[in-house]
Amino acid sequence: MKDIEITDLRVLCCVARLSSFVATAQELGISPAYVSKRVAEFEQRLGVTLFHRTTRRVHLSAQGEAAYAWARKILEDVDGLSAEMSNVQAVPSGPLRVSTSLRLGRNHVSPILARLGQAYPGLEIWLELVNSRMNMIDENIDIDIRVGEVAEQNLIAQRIVKSERILCASHAYLEKRGAPASVAELAQHDCLLFRGRDQPFGVWRLKGPGGVESTKVSGRAGSNHGDIIRNWALDGFGIIMLSDWDVAADLASGALVRVLPDHAQPADVMAVTTIRSASSAKIRHTMEFLVSELREGRYSLRGSGT
Repeated sequence: MKDIEITDLRVLCCVARLSSFVATAQELGISPAYVSKRVAEFEQRLGVTLFHRTTRRVHLSAQGEAAYAWARKILEDVDGLSAEMSNVQAVPSGPLRVSTSLRLGRNHVSPILARLGQAYPGLEIWLELVNSRMNMIDENIDIDIRVGEVAEQNLIAQRIVKSERILCASHAYLEKRGAPASVAELAQHDCLLFRGRDQPFGVWRLKGPGGVESTKVSGRAGSNHGDIIRNWALDGFGIIMLSDWDVAADLASGALVRVLPDHAQPADVMAVTTIRSASSAKIRHTMEFLVSELREGRYSLRGSGT
């Protein structure tokens, strides 16, 4: 059997993760035909069928599961060697995969990563914008910028800014419906529902002078994009709960008014990486750059304390 190439292992792992030759080709920047060819040649070399193919997707065979486990282990060792060498070189280079939520990514993280790329031309940056938690190891994510607590034991988290989600509404809405006097009264109002990456949908938990209170809220509209519900709130459609940095400008201009100002939901912004990646100079430099820029740079999370 010919020597196994690292490229074949990366293709194997990517196809296994995405269950698609087309998606693998898009992620790796090659053609679907080339992906299919590499997999077929790899199967021939090993003498096994790695994937079962259908018209809609591909999935691992029993032999493929075993090969995938070995491939991941080998690639971790290879990446560890690269990380060790980058520690010696002390100049970030190579692929960098970052994930975050839609609004954070568009308004803050993406322009900061553009500046990072200018500072370190050797970096190959990919930014993944998602609505739900990702398995950083399975998805090969180096850094995740997220809001809320980090419960996974295999991850290392650094707080970027101390933040909280607050309740807001427009003057027009409050003049028409009045302001709730308690958390319980939110159930009687039109609440614009936002499905964040760390929030149960339709349940608002707020910390106030009397401790933490929960209430089931509802309304005529909801979205998984913060810009949408913010615009609806500005139009007077209801009460929103968004991060303080997300509505700081609207509160400063008076376009939105704080509701139940003694109540909020803790929602610190965190930079998260895996234990395996923590020792990489590339990741360390990137983390330092992101944290500094999100705290104090041009695209910082204004409106929240550090």
